[in-house]
Amino acid sequence: MAAATIFLAVLPLLTAITTTAAAVNNSSSYHPTFQRLNVKETIRVTSTRPSPQVSEYHEEEEDGAEKNWTMKVFHREQLFSGNSEDDRRRRLDRRLKRDAVRAASLFRRLAAAAAGGGYGVDDFGTDVVSGMDQGSGEYFVRIGVGSPPRNQYVVIDSGSDIVWVQCQPCSQCYRQSDPVFDPADSASFAGVSCGSSVCGRLENSGCHAGRCRYEVSYGDGSYTKGTLALETLTFGRTAVRSVAIGCGHSNRGMFVGAAGLLGLGGGSMSFVGQLGGQTGGAFSYCLVSRGTDSAGSLVFGRAALPAGAAWVPLVRNPRAPSFYYIGLAGLGVGGVRVPIPEDVFRLTELGDGGVVMDTGTAVTRLPLLAYQAFRDAFTTQTANLPRAPGVAIFDTCYNLFGFVSVRVPTISFFFSGGPILTLPARNFLIPMDDAGTFCFAFAPSNSGLSIIGNIQQEGIQISFDGANGFVGFGPNIC
Repeated sequence: MAAATIFLAVLPLLTAITTTAAAVNNSSSYHPTFQRLNVKETIRVTSTRPSPQVSEYHEEEEDGAEKNWTMKVFHREQLFSGNSEDDRRRRLDRRLKRDAVRAASLFRRLAAAAAGGGYGVDDFGTDVVSGMDQGSGEYFVRIGVGSPPRNQYVVIDSGSDIVWVQCQPCSQCYRQSDPVFDPADSASFAGVSCGSSVCGRLENSGCHAGRCRYEVSYGDGSYTKGTLALETLTFGRTAVRSVAIGCGHSNRGMFVGAAGLLGLGGGSMSFVGQLGGQTGGAFSYCLVSRGTDSAGSLVFGRAALPAGAAWVPLVRNPRAPSFYYIGLAGLGVGGVRVPIPEDVFRLTELGDGGVVMDTGTAVTRLPLLAYQAFRDAFTTQTANLPRAPGVAIFDTCYNLFGFVSVRVPTISFFFSGGPILTLPARNFLIPMDDAGTFCFAFAPSNSGLSIIGNIQQEGIQISFDGANGFVGFGPNIC
């Protein structure tokens, strides 16, 4: 594979469904019904610990007056996975524990926002589980911090509105793969005064010795604390100056391996928000599928918005501006729409419910009644497959030992306005072990909020046009 991250194929609309590509349909005239899951290949690919040639290569592409700033995106297992060959189940258990904390924090914080209190745009980030061998954060990019640039891995998080890295002097820092950033070695580092407008944009800002201080706390008691600063961030050959970042001098239990976090949320303090007119509020990502040696991509700039995508309106929640809500009308199994009232997925005027796209949550969560109807429709159409006991948060599992491939019904998201996204089979039936146990990768919640997680997003190009209020799916895959 070439060193640069290139989308692997252009997906024609309404082509035959395969196990490696999603189908995006801009009309409701055709609903594919079945596809094949390659059982042996899926187990083989996801059981091998990825070992990509991780480089620091980035691209900057010119398209007339527009610029694309492109970065590789790596799944955490490509960078920080253990060395043993039999640790698939342990990796899965850790991922699901991280995921449970993340989802619980989303439900709690967005419920507080709907109630009219407690939510701040800088007070949310990827949740972690303290004391675990590996911290949270599923997808990483490599950026340069300071002048000259010091290369660091950072977590990308569509639900966070702050950019931060660990900094020297460090009174308490967790282990990261690169040396901790030292502001004293950077010619472009500039502290932010307490009276500055930038400091005023932080919900939980403080002041010490005339310098603006920040604190971000997380769902399990972990945190990052430090000073706010303006610094240069470098993406390949592109240097972005005067980015407001948190310089964390006290950080507990965070993202083992990563230096910090690149917030991609919808608020003004996220990296996307700070870029403003430079990129027109536009970015696109493609999250690499689990177990592959290839990298995904993260691209900033309006030139990154693809022709041929299925565009769905973003739904704004004034009480939670960090998050990307979308209009979901329903769910389909085997080409048939499941009888779930559309109101189940609607964001209310008070900020309750709705559907959030999130890179930090792995498993898609659905309100209990919607999940039960959805699951029952799936099990009805897979009655010929041998069942297995539930695993962790998954209650619908199958024993596919000895199968080379199986025929399964398609799973589709019916978006408001007509577009339909049909998932590849590996995005909804995932292996739990090497013995052929596969589970339906959705989970119920007691909240009215739905979350579309990164397992369901994997391998699909997803583009955000914040200036015009749309999210696009396809047409490319990775």
